[in-house]
Amino acid sequence: MDYAIEVEHLCVSYRLINSVSIKQQLTYRRGKSKPRVEEFQALNDVSFTVQRGHTVGVIGSNGAGKSTLLKALAGVYQPDSGNITLHSDSISLLALGTGFENDLSGVENIYLNGILLGMSRKEVEKKINEITDFADIGDFIYKPVRTYSTGMRSRLAFAIASNIQPDILLIDEMLGVGDEAFREKSTARIKDMILSDRTVVLISHNMATIKELCQEVLWLEKGKTCAYGDPFSIVDEYILYTRNKRK
Repeated sequence: MDYAIEVEHLCVSYRLINSVSIKQQLTYRRGKSKPRVEEFQALNDVSFTVQRGHTVGVIGSNGAGKSTLLKALAGVYQPDSGNITLHSDSISLLALGTGFENDLSGVENIYLNGILLGMSRKEVEKKINEITDFADIGDFIYKPVRTYSTGMRSRLAFAIASNIQPDILLIDEMLGVGDEAFREKSTARIKDMILSDRTVVLISHNMATIKELCQEVLWLEKGKTCAYGDPFSIVDEYILYTRNKRK
């Protein structure tokens, strides 16, 4: 089997320090109180494989560990235990708030992201018009990213990642951002990438999109794997689970 991603017994945890008041901090200095440090396990023994050229959807409730998983795959977080093997030198995480230098312009960030993905400046130059046209944010493309709205950031981030086209693309809930026209355009681009045999890992709360675009689905809850496999059966099971939770 030709795998692009192999994840074995992945565990990722955070250390959480409970906030304390000034009075409590002063008391702590006198040795009478101590702020508590808790460990939160975001991912617990998660294992799965992704075939090269497949699109895998990641679903689950808020706090299930979905974004942590993508950041671990991208190398943002280091596992506490377990292994991640990526059979590619080119991987990009597409998520709000990541991948941009706020004081650089949109154009400058295009070059920066392209170079970080291993492209030469000339290669980025060949893509620059296509990227700016797809983002469609007007003259803001020449202004610092810190002046962008959430929608403009998402447009530019998606335009860069989908046009530079790394071997493995990790998408964190980006298809639900922006107006209807942009959502349709970005979904169409993802479909094109699927047809071009690129490997995609996609987080989405849109179950219709998951069923349409994905060959497999990974369902996480409280950091653990509930199911991995056929999108239709797993999505239907997940929808039933969420309905029962609301009762």
